[in-house]
Amino acid sequence: MEDTKHIQIKDYNYTLPEDRIAKYPVAPRDHSKLLLYRDGRVSEDSFYNLPTYLKPGALMVFNNTKVIFARLHFQKATGALIEIFCLEPHTPADYQQSFAATRRVTWTCLVGNMKKWKEGRLERTVKVGDRELLLTAEHKGPAGTGFEIAFDWGDDAVSFSEVLDAIGELPIPPYLNRQTEQSDLNNYQTVYSKIEGSVAAPTAGLHFTDDVLRRLDEAGIVREEITLHVGAGTFKPVKSEEIEGHTMHAEWIAVSRQNIEHLLAHDCSCIAVGTTSVRTLESLYYIGVLIHRNPHVAPEDLHVPQWLPYEYETSTEEKLTPEAALREILAYLDRNRMSVLHTATQIIIAPGYTYKIVKTMVTNFHQPQSTLLLLVSAFVGGNWRTIYDYALAHDFRFLSYGDSSLLNY
Repeated sequence: MEDTKHIQIKDYNYTLPEDRIAKYPVAPRDHSKLLLYRDGRVSEDSFYNLPTYLKPGALMVFNNTKVIFARLHFQKATGALIEIFCLEPHTPADYQQSFAATRRVTWTCLVGNMKKWKEGRLERTVKVGDRELLLTAEHKGPAGTGFEIAFDWGDDAVSFSEVLDAIGELPIPPYLNRQTEQSDLNNYQTVYSKIEGSVAAPTAGLHFTDDVLRRLDEAGIVREEITLHVGAGTFKPVKSEEIEGHTMHAEWIAVSRQNIEHLLAHDCSCIAVGTTSVRTLESLYYIGVLIHRNPHVAPEDLHVPQWLPYEYETSTEEKLTPEAALREILAYLDRNRMSVLHTATQIIIAPGYTYKIVKTMVTNFHQPQSTLLLLVSAFVGGNWRTIYDYALAHDFRFLSYGDSSLLNY
């Protein structure tokens, strides 16, 4: 673990010209480029040919989270503009309960121009269908990396989800350096998005079309969906010289009994679509470890801490196999009469990490000196520069709306 904690983030830097950051996706979205990394060799193709590179019968796992209209804009009587960026629900803390709540909720939020909002409530008229409401926002003080903001609209017939849909703005990544446009409402969601909660898209999934999904089915690929709600921390740069000084953001995950059973039926190995799926799937192993240590642990205490994988690997405990870890989760679900496990993960995957479940990964090209680049490096045995040098030399497009890669462990 010491070697991992002392990784120098400057060793994961590369020059990314501004014109290589894709401002918009290609159309149609499955005509993006696909880099192939197999046995240390790099080649390329078009994304729509992805199914031809996958083994029939393999399990492919997708993150079905949906990006919410998380940015809300208010104007004070003085003319000052205040932006509230909803990060995660506070009361009620459950995402689905919060979105379904009427009259009032509180969220943990980032606030733009907070110096102009010292006290008092912000107000804004909201029209939902034929109903006109007065939405107020009141800050209750610090909460985590943001502020606890209470939203009140006083109507039993209107949910918070409807309020966000009516006046919220889809939050595209800050490095696009542009405003959200109408095209983003479609482009910045995966075609299989279902469960509301993310403030950023699981971008590897943006390349998939209904046609590619159909061809995966025809090729005998088994598709499974999990949920990880992507937080704004996904854009948080590593500012410390060593990664020991970087605190990973916690993200909410949901995994069903069926997900676990399908992983067991596929020898506890799978193809992960995107780093969000990777973090969820690899966290399952350590959730199994936590249950093995304490079979009666409360679901909220199954949170995977940042350094648990490295502490566990260097401990004297007898190590669980991936199968044993997943069976611990199944037994836990049975004991607690649960069909879905809801918890959170703060896992950091960096060189020195041993992958347990993910054997193939579909992922985009990530920012220099980012935790996502560390995750990729750990997956390809440190050979990330070969991949990124090829992508830069062969006109691949980078970041959220850019091209993708198919990597084998």
